[in-house]
Amino acid sequence: MREFSRNLQGLAARQGGKPLEATQVDKNTWELVCTPSIALLVEYDVVAYDNSVRSAWLDEERGFFNGTSLFLRVHGQEQLPHGLEIEGRGAPVRWIVATGLTPVTVSARGFGRYQAANYDELVDCPVEMGQFWSGTFVAAGVPHRMVVAGAAASFDGERLLADTQRICEAAITFWHGAHDKPRTARRPPHASYLFLVNAVDDGYGGLEHCNSTALVCCRKDLPRLPLEPSGKKPTPQAEGYTTLLGLISHEYFHTWNVKRLRPVEFSQYEYDRENYTQLLWFFEGFTSYYDDLLLRRCGLTDDAQYLKQLTKTLNQVQQTPGRLVQTVAQASFDAWVKYYRQDENTPNATVSYYSKGAAVALCLDLGLRAQGQTTLDAVMRALWRRCAGGPMVQDDLLQVLKELSGRDWSAQINLWVHSTQELPLKESLEQHGVAVLEEPSQIAQALGLRVTETNGIQIKVVLRGSAAERSGMASGDEWMGVEELGTASRRNAWRLTRLDDLALYARPGQKLIALVARDKRILRLPLQLPVAVTTWRLAARDSAALARWLAG
Repeated sequence: MREFSRNLQGLAARQGGKPLEATQVDKNTWELVCTPSIALLVEYDVVAYDNSVRSAWLDEERGFFNGTSLFLRVHGQEQLPHGLEIEGRGAPVRWIVATGLTPVTVSARGFGRYQAANYDELVDCPVEMGQFWSGTFVAAGVPHRMVVAGAAASFDGERLLADTQRICEAAITFWHGAHDKPRTARRPPHASYLFLVNAVDDGYGGLEHCNSTALVCCRKDLPRLPLEPSGKKPTPQAEGYTTLLGLISHEYFHTWNVKRLRPVEFSQYEYDRENYTQLLWFFEGFTSYYDDLLLRRCGLTDDAQYLKQLTKTLNQVQQTPGRLVQTVAQASFDAWVKYYRQDENTPNATVSYYSKGAAVALCLDLGLRAQGQTTLDAVMRALWRRCAGGPMVQDDLLQVLKELSGRDWSAQINLWVHSTQELPLKESLEQHGVAVLEEPSQIAQALGLRVTETNGIQIKVVLRGSAAERSGMASGDEWMGVEELGTASRRNAWRLTRLDDLALYARPGQKLIALVARDKRILRLPLQLPVAVTTWRLAARDSAALARWLAG
């Protein structure tokens, strides 16, 4: 619950020119005594100072909002048509508007009247306003528009358009078939699509909508124009650009998998309370599996880059103690109180339904391919047809798996999704040409710590079962230094400013005293450095087997 009503102020109502009393019933409901046959005018201000994809922002450079942050809904009339007028009066001269709403009467700059079939559609179409870059392309005969706010002069818009077009074509082909099929057979479920990108100094995230998505990325991660005027020598792109393309792929895949094919509990959204489901491991996790895989399939990454991204995802799962505490189905259900309210104990108490859900998809896909009857690609398409691109339950997935593979997968799903048993990741990958190599962990992971190192070493998270937990370290501690064990006359104490300093002053397996500050008190905690803590690195072992999987 984002509690958007906290930003609403000064609500007043009038009818027939006369003021009406507005009584607040609860945190987000107001009641008016009025006459149904006379137009009712309700006015209020909204504080818009959230530069994320979730809420609303307005300054002299840019305006952005999701309808859920601005528009009260009329109880009982949510299914009626809704209109929106965005006034250009007072807006900077060069500002223009971009939104997925259907225009009715708008100016060349996009200001004017729009319409929506109902309240759901009204709040599902975010609005971007400002002096932004804009470009278009066509995928499967459908017009797509890309809007980028906050880009620097080095931004290569044409490259972003070309790469995004490849992603969209790959996703459409995934869901609706190859290019040799009739265009009408592979047309996506949206008549047009809009990407709204906000480039900032430091930020990352996305929010999917039926015919658009709002994205935030680091400005330095946008593609850059060629260094040479001729354009013959391309500019090396930051690794973050691949991450941005993965985000674009993820949110576009949601056009099918969550905005249309969705949990039955989301058949009708409830805006004033939590909406619970145990299926986020499927909708977010399987989307997370396919986002980077589609980049590989459309040629925007190679095998090595894909395996590097997959390594990161699987290590996130393996390095989260909460995976042994909470099932990924429970993590889906508890998203409201755990995933969206993270604290110092989150990694110990829960697991990400994004990363573990992606790992479940990986095991399922590789298991189906090893059996030789079908693939997860075919399962996803059959599930789309079975549910008519609408609400589904877990049993729909199980039925499709049985129909296409000829066997019952309920036991595997129960183990992988509804228990805390480890996934068969290593053996599944090795069957498909991938070597799982054990390499020394970075020192933070070896100790079981997550820290910041801006002003000394500030401990943020202590992982369950780790050397740091056994030592007695806690979130909020400042790790100041270490002291060697020995006689009082021979003790050496060393100041630490970064965790990497520890490798200089101590060796694996050594017993030390950790000097930490907690609530202004200096504590001396016994610490034994771990030995041979490893992390995974994936590498191609059988390129032919790997290609059969990654190519689809």
